[in-house]
Amino acid sequence: MSSSFGDVSCACQQPLAHRVTRNIAAYPLPSPVQRILKSPIENDQSPSLEANAPASPTHFEVTLPADVALISPVVSWVMRLVSDMEFAAAKEFEIELALREALANAITHGCQGDSAKKVEISISEERARGILMVVRDPGRGFDPATLPCPTDQEQLYSDHGRGIYLIHQLMDEVKYERNGSEIQMRKYR
Repeated sequence: MSSSFGDVSCACQQPLAHRVTRNIAAYPLPSPVQRILKSPIENDQSPSLEANAPASPTHFEVTLPADVALISPVVSWVMRLVSDMEFAAAKEFEIELALREALANAITHGCQGDSAKKVEISISEERARGILMVVRDPGRGFDPATLPCPTDQEQLYSDHGRGIYLIHQLMDEVKYERNGSEIQMRKYR
């Protein structure tokens, strides 16, 4: 099943399992996202948000332009889907804040604020292991071991540098791939 609304396209496949993957086309994007996606970007490319839901209990992927203005509306949209997952009750705050921080880092550091670049999000619900969120950017990555701890005395009054720390505090498992340009965050059931 495929749907299209505005510049946003969704391709949803319904699995044979007893639980049907949600048709994300039923969740229209917030109007600020649709407005931003309709504006042209450099190199005559049209920005788009693509969402796919392959066969799994719940899985969807989102690709968006690296624009900080898209973080809140896209996270709100994703959280509408996540809140319908069976285990998400009472864990929405942790999931939402970790996703916001990961997207902010991907856009600000990985894409260096260049809206011609894309950030990919993948969300999967795994019955036995909870939710897995993956945020990927095209940047060169980083070594998380080199980041200063925001709770150190000299970092307490810094106006940045708490996102990775928060993600580690909020999620049950955090892993970096692709030299740090991909973060995998898991919240258990």
